[in-house]
Amino acid sequence: MTNEEFQKFVVEKLGKIESEVKDVKAEALDLKTEVAGIKTEVADLKKEVAGIKNHTASLMEFRTEVNAKLDAMIEDNKSIHELLGEHEVSIRTLRRRPV
Repeated sequence: MTNEEFQKFVVEKLGKIESEVKDVKAEALDLKTEVAGIKTEVADLKKEVAGIKNHTASLMEFRTEVNAKLDAMIEDNKSIHELLGEHEVSIRTLRRRPV
């Protein structure tokens, strides 16, 4: 192989390498764009998750309040039943007495 042939061979190979490097750079640029889009989507999802967490916390607080009120109502209902029961006994006793 002569010097000129060798130089021609090297130039051809360098041309192919340059072409491949351009392709790789283009692909890298595409990947950067995709990654930027994914980062934006992740940031949006994080905001949504934070909102869901806040809403869940509010719902849990509401649930606790409702449970406390329900427990109070149950106790009041027991008291009412006891009270009505006592009155019912008194009424029946009075009915049995001769007038």
